Amino acid sequence: MVGKIIYGKEIAERKRKEIEADVNRLKTLNIHPGLAVILVGDDPASAIYVHNKQKACKKIGIRSVLWKYPEHVTEKEIINKVIELNNDPSIHGILVQLPLPDHINEKKVIETISPLKDVDGFHPVNIGRMMTRQDAFLPCTPFGIIELLKAMNITIKGKHVVIIGRSNIVGKPAGQLFLNEDATVTYCHSKTNHLRFFTSQADILVSAVGKENLITSDYIKEGCVVIDVGMNRRDDGTLCGDVDFEKVKEKVSYITPVPGGVGPMTITMLLYNTVKAAKNLNSTIS
Repeated sequence: MVGKIIYGKEIAERKRKEIEADVNRLKTLNIHPGLAVILVGDDPASAIYVHNKQKACKKIGIRSVLWKYPEHVTEKEIINKVIELNNDPSIHGILVQLPLPDHINEKKVIETISPLKDVDGFHPVNIGRMMTRQDAFLPCTPFGIIELLKAMNITIKGKHVVIIGRSNIVGKPAGQLFLNEDATVTYCHSKTNHLRFFTSQADILVSAVGKENLITSDYIKEGCVVIDVGMNRRDDGTLCGDVDFEKVKEKVSYITPVPGGVGPMTITMLLYNTVKAAKNLNSTIS
C-alpha cells in the first residue's frame, strides 16, 4: 500500500476561490471585510507568517492592516490598540501574531479581543462555544485539518483519532473538533508513556509536536490516515514534519506532506473566519 498524498495547497486554493466569491458579494452590499494584524518584535518566522497572511488577504480582496511594534512596546499600548480596533467598524477581524515578548501577557491580550472579532479562535468565549458545539470562530489549524479530511471524503465519525500534542493552538482544539465530529479521541503528549501503544491503534493520527521523525512506520497501523502538523527546519534549511514521510507513506491510506499539507489550510481558515466575522457584524447578511 502506498498512501494517497493530501495536497493541502490544492484544497486551500479551491476553498479560497469560494471565499473570494463571498468577499465580492459582500462588496456589492458595501461591506468590505477588514483584518487587523498586530506584530510585535522582529522574529523572522512571525514576520513571514504575517506577510503570507497579508498576501492571501490581498489576493482575495480582504483589506488587511498591519500594526507593527518594537520588541520593547508596553503591554498597555498593545491592549489599547486592541480596544481601539474592537471599536473600529471597518475592522471585522483582529489577529495578534504569537508569540509575544515575555513582558506582555498573551492571555490578557487575547482576552481583550472582542469575541466577535476573534478570527484566530483563541478567546475563551469562542473556545467555550466550540466545546459545547455552538457556533464559534474555530482555531484555524484544527479547523483546516477537519476541512482537509472532509475534502478528501475521509470518514471521521466513529474513528479512533490519536492526537500527539496538547497545545492550546492545535492539540487541544483539534481533539475537540474531532469529538464534535463523533470520533473517539485519545490525547498523547510529552509525558505519555508507551506512545507507540496508542499511536498504533489510531485510525487517524495527528502529530503536532515539532520533532523530526518522531513518527516512524512502526508507530502506525496499516491503512492509518496521518496528518502531520509539525514544522521543523533541517540543518540544510529544508522543512519537514514530525513524520518520517518516505517510509510512513508506504503503510498509510492518506498522508499530508510538509510543507504543502496542513499549512496552506491554516491561512485559508483565517480568511474564512474574517469573512464570517464581516457577515456576523452585519447581521442582515447571510
